[in-house]
Amino acid sequence: MNDKELYRQILGVVQPWQIIKIDLDMSKQEVNIYLEYPLPSEGVCPKCGKICPVYDKREERRWRHLDTCQLKTFIHCKVPRITCPEHKTITMDIPWSSNMSRFTNQFERFAIDFLKATKNRQKAADLLRISWDEIDGIMKRSVKRGMKRRKDDDVPYVGIDEKSFLSGHRYATILTDITGKRVLDIAENRDTQAVDTVWKALSDKQKKGVKAVSMDFWQAFRTGAETHVPNAVIVHDKFHIMKYMNEAVDAVRKQEHKIFMKKKDDCLKGKKYLFLKNRNDVTKEDRSNFRDLNLTQLDVGRAWNRRELLRNLWDYTYEKSARNFFKKWYFSATHSRLSPVIKVAKLLKKHFENIITYLKHRITNAFAEGTNSVIQLIKSSARGFRNFENYRTAILFFCGGLDLYPQESR
Repeated sequence: MNDKELYRQILGVVQPWQIIKIDLDMSKQEVNIYLEYPLPSEGVCPKCGKICPVYDKREERRWRHLDTCQLKTFIHCKVPRITCPEHKTITMDIPWSSNMSRFTNQFERFAIDFLKATKNRQKAADLLRISWDEIDGIMKRSVKRGMKRRKDDDVPYVGIDEKSFLSGHRYATILTDITGKRVLDIAENRDTQAVDTVWKALSDKQKKGVKAVSMDFWQAFRTGAETHVPNAVIVHDKFHIMKYMNEAVDAVRKQEHKIFMKKKDDCLKGKKYLFLKNRNDVTKEDRSNFRDLNLTQLDVGRAWNRRELLRNLWDYTYEKSARNFFKKWYFSATHSRLSPVIKVAKLLKKHFENIITYLKHRITNAFAEGTNSVIQLIKSSARGFRNFENYRTAILFFCGGLDLYPQESR
């Protein structure tokens, strides 16, 4: 088997495409393969699919292919243009790459796998021996491709949340498919415009099928849900609710710590994370610390206890029982004489009708919260996240559940 026949089979070159030359340049550690579409001949219009005569050929282009024995391998070709009665003179599609890429489909598939494995554009670029801009282009093309391929399937449960984009209180709004565990879209800021933008990720048919939306108390999220999915039930996320209670407990601890320090008593020093633990996560050592502190006599102990009592709300099955429980809890919280706890209790009562909906739909923003570790890894290892589009591309690439790969080709 000669070299041309070997590469013809490796590349899957079929008539009328021909390999006309193969050059090995050891000084550059490169293999260069030259392909030709012979004239006169006919080709397929990429717009309408009609068979049309070839008009001419464009200037020679070069595509990076998978390495040959660790040698960089390139395909060279003058791509033909055809004359279509409907679309005039237009460049033909080529079987090994998309018109906008300088890489073969096989190379891009390989690069996508590298990106998934490393979650680091620079590392992937270094291993593939291409530039950061080139690996960034591969990522952007794959996300664009994946977004176009999304199917109009049912999305019954949706979550909307905020993510920190940059320091200085810059946020992004993220829409997730709770059932499918994927990010649907993300938009800069958390205002009404950003909310409207992310809802565009769903078709009208999908919006009609949304049963419930999980969110925190942010008004723009509520307004967006009422506008785009008016028949869906709003479910306030229990993890955000417990976060508010955590903040109340910590606020009480800080207030009490200041009072104790004036008396030269540092018993609460370094105890922040002790009081942020759930009852089920308390260790033997933690229980010993609680006993030493005489927990029931401390304001922070009473705040912690009310937070732990509130957790029982999520275990109820029957709405009537849950309402009775919350009524008792609310009375206890508002009579605690702990202003941070009272403030949260009143907030929960205000929104209670969309808190108790959890009993029927049992949805949370846990998936969106779970993407934080992936997003933080992406942010810490990436360049260019001062540009929001780079940030969006990375999140959709790694968390969007997209079909990222170019069409299989050889």
